Amino acid sequence: MKTRMIIFFLVLSGSALAQTTTGTYQHNLSKRVSFYIRQERVSQVLSKMSKAGDFYFAYNGTLFSQDSLVNLNVRNAPVRDVLDQMFNGKVDYKENAEYIILRYAVNHLTIEPENITTAENLYMISGYVVDTQTGKKVTQASVYEKRLLQSTLTDNDGYFRLRFKGDHKEVILNASKETYRDTALVFLADITIKPESYDDPDREKGTMFSNAIEDLGIGRFFISSAQRIQNLNIPNFFANTPFQASLTPGLSSHGMMSSRVINKVSLNVIGGYTAGVDGVEFAGAFNLTKGNVKKAQVAGIFNTVGGDVDGTQFAGLHNDVRGQLKGAQAAGLLNIVKGDVNGVQFAGMANIVSGNMKGFQAAGLTNIVGAETKGVQIAGLGNVNSRNSVGIAIAGLANITSKTSSGLQLAGLFNATKKNTGFQIALVNLADSSSGTSLGLLNFIGDGYHKISISANEQINTNIALKTGNAKLYSIILAGYNFSDTAKLATLGIGFGHDFIFNKRLSLAPELLFQYLYPGNWDYSNSLTKFQLNLQIQVFKGFTIFGGPSYSYYNSDAPAGSSAKNYKQQIVPRKHHNFSGNNKGWHGWNVGITIM
Repeated sequence: MKTRMIIFFLVLSGSALAQTTTGTYQHNLSKRVSFYIRQERVSQVLSKMSKAGDFYFAYNGTLFSQDSLVNLNVRNAPVRDVLDQMFNGKVDYKENAEYIILRYAVNHLTIEPENITTAENLYMISGYVVDTQTGKKVTQASVYEKRLLQSTLTDNDGYFRLRFKGDHKEVILNASKETYRDTALVFLADITIKPESYDDPDREKGTMFSNAIEDLGIGRFFISSAQRIQNLNIPNFFANTPFQASLTPGLSSHGMMSSRVINKVSLNVIGGYTAGVDGVEFAGAFNLTKGNVKKAQVAGIFNTVGGDVDGTQFAGLHNDVRGQLKGAQAAGLLNIVKGDVNGVQFAGMANIVSGNMKGFQAAGLTNIVGAETKGVQIAGLGNVNSRNSVGIAIAGLANITSKTSSGLQLAGLFNATKKNTGFQIALVNLADSSSGTSLGLLNFIGDGYHKISISANEQINTNIALKTGNAKLYSIILAGYNFSDTAKLATLGIGFGHDFIFNKRLSLAPELLFQYLYPGNWDYSNSLTKFQLNLQIQVFKGFTIFGGPSYSYYNSDAPAGSSAKNYKQQIVPRKHHNFSGNNKGWHGWNVGITIM
C-alpha cells in the first residue's frame, strides 16, 4: 500500500522563485465561483473559496494582513480573476496538484536597486512534512536541495527551515525518509512513500555507499545521530564537487550533506566524513569515507572507507577498508580490508584481509588472509591463510595455510598446511598430505614417512634414525653409539634423503648426513659429512632391509702429533684419504632395517 507525504511551505522571503509544476489539478485557477462578501477577513474569504472550488491554498502568513477586510461581489468568475481583485496584482499564484500557492509577485518587490547584490539575496523556506495517509507530521525526514547541497531534518513536529543565499532562479527541494518513496519537489509536491520492498533501479547502484561506516564503533563515535538518520533517509543521492573542507565531520563546507558528496580535493583539519574521493584527501587526524576512494588518501591517525580504494592510502596508525583494495596501503599499526586486495600492504603490526590477497604484504607481526593468497607475504611473527596459498610466505615464527599451499613457506619455527604441493622450509613442517617438498628437522606428513631405521656402519655398530617427510625429501634425525672395548664413539646428526621407487618392494635411497662425533671428551670439534646409497627391499609391509656403500668426509680441529694419535685413530680408519689440514676421507658401508 502506498503512503503519501506532503510538504507545506509556510514562509518564503527574498526574491521570488519561479517554477511551474504540471499535474492533474492545473484547472483550479480556472474554476468559477460566485461570492457576495461584505467586510470579511481575507483568511475567511480564502477558506470559503477553497471549499467552493474543492482545492487548498498555501501561503506565507506574512504575505498579507489576515485581518484585512474584503468586499467582493462576483458571479461565475474564475478564481484567478477573484484573486486579482482581492490582491490587486501584489500576489503571484501557482498551481501544484490540489493546491494554489500564493507568493509575492516579482514585479511588486519594494527593494531599492542599489541594495540588491547577489551575495545579499537571501531565501528562507520553512514548512512541515506530513504523511497524507495518516495526517501525522513526519519527524526526522530529510529535506534537501541537491544542487545547492543544503539540507536539514524535520523536528519532532515535522517542521523544517532552510536558508539559501545567492541569486537562484529556482529552488527544488527533495524530501526523503527511510521506508518512504522520495521525489523532487518545487514548493509544494506530493511525495509517494514506498515500502522497503519497492524495486528502485537506483538502489543497486547506490549499494556501494552502504552504512558500513555508521555501523562501526568509530563511526558511531564521530558521526552525529542527525547525519546517520540523513544517510538512512537519502541512501541513493550523491553529488560531485571539486573541493570540500572540514574541521570535524559535523563542521564541513557541505554541512550535513558532506556524506552525500564525492570530492576531487578534500581537506580535513581534524577529520571529515565524505561520500567519496575522486582525487586526493588529507586529514590531520582521520578520514571517514562512505563510498569509494580513488587516487590518494592520507591521515595522521586513521582512514576508514566504506567502499573500495583504488589508489594510495597512508595512515599513521590504521587503515580500514570495507570494500576492495587495488593499490598501495601503509599504516603504522594495522591495515584491514574486508574485500579483496590487489596491490601492496605495509603495517607495523598486522595486515588483515577478509577476501583474496593478490600482491605483496609486509607486517611487523602478522598477515592474515581470509580467502586465497597469490603473492608475497612477509611477517615478523606469522602468516595465516584461511584458504589456498600460491606464492611466497616468509615468517619469523610460522606460516599457516588452512587448505593447499602451492608456493614457498619459509619460517623460523614451523609451517603448517592441510595439503602441501609446494616447498616448505622450517624446523618443523606439518601437512595432512604432501606431493611437494618439506625441508626441516621434522616433517610430519599425514600420508608421508614415519620411519625408524636401525643400522650399523664401519665406525659405529648401533645407529637409530627417525625419518619423516615423503619420497621426494625426507629428513633424518640420527643418534649412534659404538659398543666396543677398543673404540667407544658416540654421534648425533641430521640428514636428508630421497627415495627412487622402482616398485612396491624395491627402491634406492641416496642420503646425506651431517654428524658430530664424540670420542669420549669435548676437547676438540669433530664433524663428519657422510653420503650413503642404500638399496632398500621391502620384506613385508612395515619392514624393510637396506644396505649399500658410503663415503665419509671428516674434519677435526685436534692438533697433529703423537699426543693425538690414539685419539684420531678411534675415528679415522687405517685406509683413508688425506686432504689439506686435518681433513680425511674414506669409503665405508651401511646396513640396517626399517620399520613402519
